[in-house]
Amino acid sequence: MDPNIEEGYARLLETIEDLQAKKEESASELRGSVGALLARMAADTAPVVKQIGLEMLRRAKREASGELYDQEFYDKKMIVLGKGDPLPYRPDDPSKPVDAQICVLDEDGAFHELMYTTTEIRTDSYLSPLAPEEAFDVYGYDLVFMLYRALYEYAKKDEELMAALARALEYLGS
Repeated sequence: MDPNIEEGYARLLETIEDLQAKKEESASELRGSVGALLARMAADTAPVVKQIGLEMLRRAKREASGELYDQEFYDKKMIVLGKGDPLPYRPDDPSKPVDAQICVLDEDGAFHELMYTTTEIRTDSYLSPLAPEEAFDVYGYDLVFMLYRALYEYAKKDEELMAALARALEYLGS
């Protein structure tokens, strides 16, 4: 085999090994500071949550048909960031099983875990604050993706609204 080819191939393998080592080092550094990343993203997203967030159900009664009535909602709007495997019971009341467990961000930029319990006559919830590191430990990189996605979609809709307003103003001016 040609010595130039062998030397080039050896250098290529060496480069791949160096890149793998740098990639592992960068990934490790990112894992170590993911809590800080999530905290910063949450703080930057908080002002938008008031506009795009949902009013999350706190508790409600259920009719025989399954319809909810006498609904109560949490005061602050929230965006849903991830869904986790439900715990066997709620931390506030071990007699209540968890039917759904989700991670939310409220309009103050705080992460929470929202746990719902549904029975034949009632749906109620438990809202537990989460530190960014805890949220990441439970829900992983989905949180980073969903925060980015929420802002991206908000910006896209804002651009569409601005374009529609510009067309309306143009129409009025003609």
